[in-house]
Amino acid sequence: MPMSAIKKLSPVIKEIRVLMCQTGQASAGTRQFVQSAYPYLKKHNPDLPVMIREAKGTPARVFARFESGVEKHVELDNLSSVDVQSKVAELLGASSS
Repeated sequence: MPMSAIKKLSPVIKEIRVLMCQTGQASAGTRQFVQSAYPYLKKHNPDLPVMIREAKGTPARVFARFESGVEKHVELDNLSSVDVQSKVAELLGASSS
């Protein structure tokens, strides 16, 4: 899935939080995704809060907060950066746009 699939996100998305371990192998794909996607995501969504939280032993996952405080998340442990991108796009509803 190309990076353009998560270019301009819907205004119903209010916040994205990425949690991962800064050194653990299970978070390697998520770290790689963050390095490549974060600048692109912020360039096209400058007002969207995107928080990256790293802590030892933390399972890799991403949370999205939508309108009315609804939150959804996906687990990203042991996924490649390509699979992480696909899961994030699916969570954010970008794969259908």
